[in-house]
Amino acid sequence: MTTKKIKIPDYPRIALVLQGGGALGSYQAGVFEGLEEIKLKPTWLAGISIGALNCAIIAGNPPNKRVSQLKAFWETICRPPSVIEGALASMFNMYGAANKGWHDLTANHTEKLFGSCAAMQAMVQGQAGFFLPRPFAPGVGSPATVSYYDVSPLYATLERFADFERINNGEMRVSIGATNVRSGNFIFFDNTEMKLKPEHFVASGALPPGFPAVEIDGEFYWDGGCVSNTPLDYIMKTLPREDTLVFQVDLWSARGELPTDIFTVMERQKDIQYSSRTREVTQNVNDLQRLRQIVWDTIARVPAAVRKKDPWFDEMHAKMFGARYNCIHLIYKNKLTAGHYKDFEFSHETMEEHWNTGLTDMRRTLENPTCLDMPPPGVNFVDYDVHRHQ
Repeated sequence: MTTKKIKIPDYPRIALVLQGGGALGSYQAGVFEGLEEIKLKPTWLAGISIGALNCAIIAGNPPNKRVSQLKAFWETICRPPSVIEGALASMFNMYGAANKGWHDLTANHTEKLFGSCAAMQAMVQGQAGFFLPRPFAPGVGSPATVSYYDVSPLYATLERFADFERINNGEMRVSIGATNVRSGNFIFFDNTEMKLKPEHFVASGALPPGFPAVEIDGEFYWDGGCVSNTPLDYIMKTLPREDTLVFQVDLWSARGELPTDIFTVMERQKDIQYSSRTREVTQNVNDLQRLRQIVWDTIARVPAAVRKKDPWFDEMHAKMFGARYNCIHLIYKNKLTAGHYKDFEFSHETMEEHWNTGLTDMRRTLENPTCLDMPPPGVNFVDYDVHRHQ
């Protein structure tokens, strides 16, 4: 556990950016607990899909209850500890070291078996407090009823664990990504522009064909991940620009091993599709920021007398404002026993493992507290990823 005091630079904005990824989202909760350990308070939450649901719980609770309410939320939507797995663990403990070798040899296969069984249970039975199989699915008619699952339980769960009055009137900005089904446009619901309700968060996670489109003000919306699975670009483009510390928490890794069977093909396809090519997006943002800095520096070299004569210089100076961004990446890495079903494997055991991995990754990142430093003069974008730097 992090015990040393970490000095956090005086950023006007601290943003927590949460990607979509279904059951993998408890990794984000672990990352947030790591931020809470050092008393780092985000001022802006941006999320898509399960990331949007985590945003609702964080923004919808007072600081001293955010981690505990996240835990309660995840324990509600995940299955309780497996009786079979508990019995198996007890058996190995009973026979002691004599069976340790056998346990080590079969552990990965056993984990895969339980993971696939939990995922199959979710598909067949749904998840309490989240989604249930729709009778006679997928149905026909309204976009709000054409799906394999009914997500009406999620509305009550969100209202149970999040105070929407606090979300709309609290100290955090909240931005939730979704896809307009009719136009195909990627849009954000933002509490600085509208009053956010449970349906905005449910819409952000309405991934077809499993979940139905959500109607809001006469328009239907699907999961934001249908277009882009990361809100980073929204943070970077929003005006006015200010120096910002960004924690980007991704649940899919663009990099991975070559698949060797149909199941690893399916898993790799998901990783690539939903990772939104995080590092490529970040590099593009970096390139744009460097270009801004070059234009900014170029204008500064023009004599003041010349700039006064033409308002174009002031306009460009404002548009190219050189706010500084420090982007801290935390990217979930697949465990050996993960499968193509990892985003709908909602077992309690796996949820806790993802949570603890997120917490560990955040602590490892903070072992190098200089990663939080403001970019140096002349640099307006830096990024850090503990998996890449260690």
